[in-house]
Order: sequence, then C-alpha cells, then structure tokens
Amino acid sequence: MSEDQWTKIDTYTSNLMVEHDAALDLAAKASAEAGLPEIAVAPNQGKFLHLLARTHGARRILEIGAFGGYSAIWLARALPAGGTLTTLEAEPSFAEVAQRNIDNAGLSDVVDLRVGKALETLPELAGGEPFDLVFIDADKANIPEYFGWALKLTRPGSVIVVDNVVLDGLVIEADSPNPAVQGVRRFNQLVADEPRVTATTVQTVGSRGHDGFCLMLVES
Repeated sequence: MSEDQWTKIDTYTSNLMVEHDAALDLAAKASAEAGLPEIAVAPNQGKFLHLLARTHGARRILEIGAFGGYSAIWLARALPAGGTLTTLEAEPSFAEVAQRNIDNAGLSDVVDLRVGKALETLPELAGGEPFDLVFIDADKANIPEYFGWALKLTRPGSVIVVDNVVLDGLVIEADSPNPAVQGVRRFNQLVADEPRVTATTVQTVGSRGHDGFCLMLVES
C-alpha cells in the first residue's frame, strides 16, 4: 500500500469522523502560510489526542513542542472547566503563529504558551501541581531528556504520549548517525528499563507517512 493510498484513507475517515472546524482549519492554513513545515499532527491524530485527554479526565496538560498550535487547540478543547494546558515552544517564530492560532480559537485563557528551549523552561514547572497528561512532540534528539522531565512533572495515573517514535522505520537502525534516530532509540531503552511506567508503541501510517507513538501510564 502506497503513501498516497494511506493519505486517501486518512482523508476518507477524517471526512466522516472529524468534524469541520474553522479555527483548526485556520490554524493549519496560518501555519502553512508562515512557512512552517507540514509536521503537525494530522486531523485524525489531533482528535485521537483530544479523545485520549477526555477519556482520561485530564485537567492539567503539558505539551512539549507547540509548533503552530494545532495540537494545542485539540488538547485544550478536551479540558474541563478550570483545566489548563501549558505548551512549550523553542522557536519564537513558531510560537508567534501558535499564539495567534490559540487566540483565534478562543483558548488564550486556558493555554499558557512558554517560549524557549524546553530543557530551560521545564525546570520552571517543577514544584507545581502534577500534570495529568504530557504530550511530547519536539526535537527527537532530546526525547530522553523530555521523558525524564515528564516523569518528574507527573504522578501515578498520569499518561505520557511521545509522537514520532518510528521515523519512517529508521528507528531499527542501531548504527544510524541520525541524532533523531539515536534520540528515539535511547528513549526506547529508557522506557524499557523504567519500572515507573507501563508502555506500548503503536506504528501508524497515513497522511504523515510511516511513524508511530509511544503511550505510557505512570505507575509509581
């Protein structure tokens, strides 16, 4: 099956199950017009995150990697009254686009967008109320470090999701010189050795190619 066919299937199912939404459409359009690469979650993936947050009853969500704000809108809309989303973005130009998209969606009162390298802004969150759900979708070389912070900032029962952990199948290449591949492989080994989480990885194919996500439950 070709990537073109994967995309057609994504389009078919999304047209049926992902309702049209002006704010999300505008966010995708604004990101493209600002020159951001097409690496945000697809609509069906955004709705998956939304449903995951809702079924988990997440009141406090942390996103590492805001990009253009598309996934932040999906996640923030899953919050109950009084809930909050903190999203981190290293690139100021991306953060500007994300903030405009979040404002346009009417979510500026529940979304706290922080600009700066995540490894510098994550320590600012230490000591606060634990997060119920963490979504990691940032540079892959530093995923092991982001995972470490996710463990520090959550509690037993929290959920951690890490995107792009298959990398078009490159993750199995142990000798790859690609920093992203090596980052994901280090992360995978950390998860396998970490007694505080129960995890699984699911491969995905679709309009964003061949990739996958790792889903973790914090046990203790």
